[in-house]
Amino acid sequence: MKISRHTKILEIINSKDIETQEELAEELRKSGMEITQATVSRDIKELKLIKVLSPKGKYKYATISPTEVFLSNKLVAIFSQTVINIDSVDNFVVVKTITGSGNAAAEAIDSLNLDGIVGTIAGDNTIFILARSKEKAYELVQKLKKMMNE
Repeated sequence: MKISRHTKILEIINSKDIETQEELAEELRKSGMEITQATVSRDIKELKLIKVLSPKGKYKYATISPTEVFLSNKLVAIFSQTVINIDSVDNFVVVKTITGSGNAAAEAIDSLNLDGIVGTIAGDNTIFILARSKEKAYELVQKLKKMMNE
């Protein structure tokens, strides 16, 4: 029973943006499972689910290995400590970093899998990001500036 429930939970969070335990419990009930809030809470802990920022700007449950979490946190720290300026022109975003940090900051950007990025090119102290549209470039600048200040 537990294994099938865990499998269903993973299937649900991989197909839908689930923000709360209540939403997850409701989805499990829709699939025919009798479940309590306490059981959902225990399952989340056992599966080591975390909340990540979705492309829509809301948090959702996801699976991630401890190594990936550690690496992602380190890269975000490097990004926030090395970026000097972020600006956009049309659908290009330009990120200026301290000398020698462009590649590390670009790796942080790439590891976040942000929506709307076509690709990145990193130099010694500059990163060019091609966004899918002017709107996506603007959204990206806002997200990156938030990261820069964290």
